[in-house]
Amino acid sequence: MAKNITSLALALCLTMPMLGCVSTTEPRYVIDSDTYQATGKSERIKFIILHYTVGDNEKSLKQLTTGNVSAHYLILNDDDNKIYNLVPESERAWHAGNGGFAGRTILNDTSIGIEIVNDGIKPEYRKALKAGVQDYHPYEHYVDFEEVQIKKIAQLVQGLALRYKISPKDIIGHSDMAPSRKIDPGAKFPWQRLHTQYGIGAWYDEEDKQLFMKQDEFDTATIPEIKQEFRKYGYRINDSDDWDKASRDVIYAFQLHFSPQHLTATMDLETYAILKALNKKYAGEDNFY
Repeated sequence: MAKNITSLALALCLTMPMLGCVSTTEPRYVIDSDTYQATGKSERIKFIILHYTVGDNEKSLKQLTTGNVSAHYLILNDDDNKIYNLVPESERAWHAGNGGFAGRTILNDTSIGIEIVNDGIKPEYRKALKAGVQDYHPYEHYVDFEEVQIKKIAQLVQGLALRYKISPKDIIGHSDMAPSRKIDPGAKFPWQRLHTQYGIGAWYDEEDKQLFMKQDEFDTATIPEIKQEFRKYGYRINDSDDWDKASRDVIYAFQLHFSPQHLTATMDLETYAILKALNKKYAGEDNFY
């Protein structure tokens, strides 16, 4: 009887190769993950990217669960105890799009995306956005985040950064990696508070900023030299010899993150000093949690 069953299995494998059958007479091999381990490896997740949804809870849920965009996590503005995991961390969510940061592109492959329910720009100032024009909105045009959202973000990002050993520099906003397309999570996103209160993300030291607040040093720095400072930190910026629109988009994105109440989209002494202070603090370091 056993012989007949074996013969039948072999016959099925020969006649239906697409089934991927293995002969019952072949030895079974064990996958050994314990005896040897390579040292030349790292986590595949390198970035955490923060977004706002530009919509209420219902609209955001529908868009992120039934459309062609998605994120690993969604934080509603409800005062409840839930953070919604929409895409498993082991899978690729469609949240980043074209852009890059820290020498990497196609960031969907190497990032965790977090969407936060928030209107972004106040309704009365959205006309330019609807017309497809990127306005350099001031701080006051942006919508505040709810306190409960900030606490949820802190818990979630702390855990992710620890789990994947993500550098503080690589916890970024959508605008940081796509400055000519995106302005989220916006000027009201509390980067400084998250760094100071929860140890999340990068922030400059005030003493270093003051060290670089020297007008003569800024005045003698050339545009290519300043653009190289942006590249050193991680931003993608062109090598033109002027502050064209694409370059100003990068400046605005940088200010959204590190100087949100000073949104000029122009290169000035304070922006220069903050940029230099960040590079002094983080250049050449892994800065893993």
